[in-house]
Amino acid sequence: MSSPSQNGKAASAKAVSRQEERHRLVTEAVMAAGSVAIDDLARMFDVSVMTIHRDLDRLEAQNVLRKARGVATALPSSTVESNDAYRRAQQRDEKRDLAAAALAFIQPGQTVMLDDSTTVLPLLDMLATKAPLTVASNSLSVINGLVDAEEIELVGVGGEFRAWCNAFMGQMTLDAIAALHADVLLMSTSAVTGAACYHQNQDTISIKRALIAAAESSVLLVDHTKFERRALFRLCALADFDHVVVDAGTPSATVDALRQHHGSVTVAPHSS
Repeated sequence: MSSPSQNGKAASAKAVSRQEERHRLVTEAVMAAGSVAIDDLARMFDVSVMTIHRDLDRLEAQNVLRKARGVATALPSSTVESNDAYRRAQQRDEKRDLAAAALAFIQPGQTVMLDDSTTVLPLLDMLATKAPLTVASNSLSVINGLVDAEEIELVGVGGEFRAWCNAFMGQMTLDAIAALHADVLLMSTSAVTGAACYHQNQDTISIKRALIAAAESSVLLVDHTKFERRALFRLCALADFDHVVVDAGTPSATVDALRQHHGSVTVAPHSS
């Protein structure tokens, strides 16, 4: 029989999960409409106006939305797409499944490059199983996550720091990447449309292209939501990656279409 303490923790975890899901849905509703009255959001999600205000305060602090004069307003899509804190909270289970499947493409002794996408961050807790490794990244999140890891030599790729993605970018970063050669790159992107990958930020695109060029092989990790999104700038063709990994939530029709464009597609099993 569960103790009152255990029941309390379970209830608290469920409440946090519901709140995070509501934050996601509120964000999507405001982005779709451009702006929505706060009273309408409260009715839409069947919560109090005060609750919606708290939700919007949290999302505004993350630079996801703006709240003013009784209205919630969407920021430009590039800002929302790039916001590091917001992206970390999205598709957590799917990202963990993708990371677990991606381990198959890493071997002990290799040099591994990781981009600034939050999709690769769950890998940081799993890389010890493949040690010793050398890991290079322009992401401050990756660097901080591995700074104390045993048997992992860490190479920070510096440059001009961009707070919106918690990473280093610019010409100095491009020059540093050009001086490297890695065995494998693991990365993600904003959207996949047809046979190509897209992203909302041109600075990010130049860095990702440089990372692909500096790696012997490259692995693209994308959860099912990336096939539903659109982004402005073309990053590269799917064929530029040696492997593509998708999560179990990706519709079978999408997987079939993906395999028409790429010969190596892995569907990551959902962890229990």
